[in-house]
Amino acid sequence: MRKQIAAANWKMNLTYQQGEKLLNDILKAKLQPEGHQQVIFTVPFPYLIMASSEVANEPNFAVAAQNCYHKKSGAFTGEVSVEMLQSIGIRYCVIGHSERREYFGETNEQLAEKTNLLLEHNIQPIFCCGEPLAIREAGTQNDYVESQIAASLFHLSPEQLEKVIIAYEPIWAIGTGKTATAAQAQEMHAHIRGVIAARYGSAIAANISILYGGSVKGANASEIFAGEDVDGGLVGGASLIADDFIAIIKALK
Repeated sequence: MRKQIAAANWKMNLTYQQGEKLLNDILKAKLQPEGHQQVIFTVPFPYLIMASSEVANEPNFAVAAQNCYHKKSGAFTGEVSVEMLQSIGIRYCVIGHSERREYFGETNEQLAEKTNLLLEHNIQPIFCCGEPLAIREAGTQNDYVESQIAASLFHLSPEQLEKVIIAYEPIWAIGTGKTATAAQAQEMHAHIRGVIAARYGSAIAANISILYGGSVKGANASEIFAGEDVDGGLVGGASLIADDFIAIIKALK
């Protein structure tokens, strides 16, 4: 079975002490994810070592960085390299989040570079894609998302692509309280898997985890995750509330 993943994206929230308490509150629930399930805490850079220490002895729990730079090293003050993340044992990194694309002008080409560097350093990319409201209203969301995936990932070998986790996030449903219906989420996830199958074959496509990101909550996670091609979620606001994120973890297939 494909990995079923509950990924918490804290974004730029919580102090160090608040983050530590949130982790402890979640871990106190004594959840025991099954072998095909993975819980990932995507935390700000200053908290990576702390969070890694907190989950070190918890099976199927891990920590991810929220971003990395697209160059290996050099005079890029304030940026964080993939090599730095590898050196502290980070196994996952989110790239291409809609906020990075919108506010920081990240391009599909830069994301291809980030993907290459992450894979070279044995860190799994969590590659975000998704359409804004105008694209959804125009009915061209399938082509839009396909172009994002093709431009950033289709240079990879089949073996490399299998290490990538994809997160589909309808931008119009992030932080707005709006949520794509379970049917809309499944429809896009099936389309993404079909796009991958057309390029790499159905066997490769069947092994890739595709997460839904867009106002997932404890109350709607089970319905959304029930989609055949929905393999969990990349969760924003609800991941900052222990009880909500615990419910989301329990909703994994």
